[in-house]
Amino acid sequence: MSKDINKESGSDMPFTMKNYITILVGMVVIFLGFVLMSGGGEHTVTTFDDSIFSFRRISLAPIVVIAGFVVVGVGIMKRFKS
Repeated sequence: MSKDINKESGSDMPFTMKNYITILVGMVVIFLGFVLMSGGGEHTVTTFDDSIFSFRRISLAPIVVIAGFVVVGVGIMKRFKS
């Protein structure tokens, strides 16, 4: 019965090249989100740097990371036609 399913889909491979490209794009977006989240802060104990509370680190970077995870999920779950 499983052979009939593979014949209907036209391929024995579970992912197409579009799936792999979508997953790779999602991973790049996740990496970009973590780069946006990094940096800032003073390396001394006596001073406090407010740059850790910037819009980029608090709001933008987590949204970018979550969007990257959504793109990876779409790349895994969606069946692209070859």
